[in-house]
Amino acid sequence: MTDLNALKYTEEHEWIATGPSTGSGTQVVSIGITDYAAEKLGDVVFVELPAVGTELAAGAVVGEIESTKSVGELYAPVAGTVVEINDAVVDDPSLVNAEPFEGGWLIKVSVADGATDDLLDRDAYVALTEG
Repeated sequence: MTDLNALKYTEEHEWIATGPSTGSGTQVVSIGITDYAAEKLGDVVFVELPAVGTELAAGAVVGEIESTKSVGELYAPVAGTVVEINDAVVDDPSLVNAEPFEGGWLIKVSVADGATDDLLDRDAYVALTEG
């Protein structure tokens, strides 16, 4: 089980799991949407993710998540380069609802060390969503 207190969060309801530094001033982070976002979206039926190698600008729209209720945009919480996408989520979008913090991760991105320092911690995110 993922330690939710170890993750970083955004106001757009994404979570970011930081990996160890590569030693070259970068690290790989995993990005997904929170259980709160998945619940608000309803049953996810389609996920569009950026291709591996895509350069992301922080705050830019990089994908789309479609549910039975609505279509939501996926924002890049940090700048970096996509190094992996979760093909399992593309094939079975319901993983976003079933396992938002585990099998429902969306993309892995190579970012500069410290790129996530200014994002929300768990307490701030819980306060944002009012529990």
